[in-house]
Amino acid sequence: MADIDFNALAPEEKQQLMALMRMKKKAPRDLDVQNGGLLDLDAHDGDLLAHACGPAMQLSPMGQQQQARQQQAVAAQQAAAAAPQEYPEDPEKIRVVVRKRPINKKEREKGEEDIVDVNMERSFVVVNETKLKVDLTKYLEKHQFNFDESLDESVSNEDVYQVTIAPLIHTLFKNGKASCFAYGQTGSGKTYTMQPLPIRAAADILNFLAKPQYRDIFLHVSCFEIYGNKTFDLLNSRKRLNILEDGKRQVCVVGLKEYNVEDVGIVKQLIESANQQRSVGTTAANSDSSRSHSIMQFALKSGNDKLVGKLSFIDLAGSERGADTSDNNRQTRLEGAEINKSLLALKECIRALDSDARHVPFRGSKLTAVLRDSFLGDQARTVMIANISATSV
Repeated sequence: MADIDFNALAPEEKQQLMALMRMKKKAPRDLDVQNGGLLDLDAHDGDLLAHACGPAMQLSPMGQQQQARQQQAVAAQQAAAAAPQEYPEDPEKIRVVVRKRPINKKEREKGEEDIVDVNMERSFVVVNETKLKVDLTKYLEKHQFNFDESLDESVSNEDVYQVTIAPLIHTLFKNGKASCFAYGQTGSGKTYTMQPLPIRAAADILNFLAKPQYRDIFLHVSCFEIYGNKTFDLLNSRKRLNILEDGKRQVCVVGLKEYNVEDVGIVKQLIESANQQRSVGTTAANSDSSRSHSIMQFALKSGNDKLVGKLSFIDLAGSERGADTSDNNRQTRLEGAEINKSLLALKECIRALDSDARHVPFRGSKLTAVLRDSFLGDQARTVMIANISATSV
């Protein structure tokens, strides 16, 4: 401890210093338990000097400024973490997001390897393909594919929602029409990715509807599937539906039942009910394969039943390679042919939209016909979630 010039102190400071020294002698020293009960002789030295010398021991002006800047930086970080996430006012018209699923138990037992590398920071995926040279020596060929967003196997469904659906919610209240597709090979995790998204979106939409300016708008939920060339209502005992076009060239799903929803729990119940009614089957690639396109729609309507905005969640049936259909029966092969046909029509529509073509072939399948109004218009937004497996199969 530094020496203090007692004679240089003012009378009041001398009295204060003497009083503190007497208190110091009377008070028992703190024992340092970690050091075997030894006394810490320097435990209160700073306190004695700070009280005795008062302002002379405070931080310098430069030190105070530095401390203030540090406190402001910490406060700014805490405020940024607590503030709601902001999204662009005008999201891109078409976005493609790829999500890699982890290797499952069945693939590990077969000894299959992970051949896909995901770079989330730069939004690209690298597929490592093993090839043979002419002399039969093996070499690795890397194929890089760029996307709007690339998500690896560590990403949660909440992260997927924030990247895909969350930026579209506010557009629904501006006469927007958005659609989200889950696309991929059979067993790549499409249904796992898609199921939580409507529940999360319903929560955000209902939060908007709770605001005074939206008190006259209501959320209506419906769900149907396209199986082969037929349409069924998944929320009305699989009732057969008809897809017709009216005089204004608007496609209507005749007989589709809608539910007015005011609670997220109801949306969850409707999703569970729809999943139980959906057509599934067993294929060589997946024992629980979705054999139909499932379409859940959130329609925002005003009190006079006028459509304000619409959000469609499309869980596409799994595409299949020819190598995966060798053990399938005739019915399963016919289903696969219809699935691939409708996916081809969807691909052509998205390609035409992306290139601003004059003609978009919506009539190529019932799937694209139903989603026609979600593709057209200045407020139409589309998000494609491409689900990929980590192995070569």
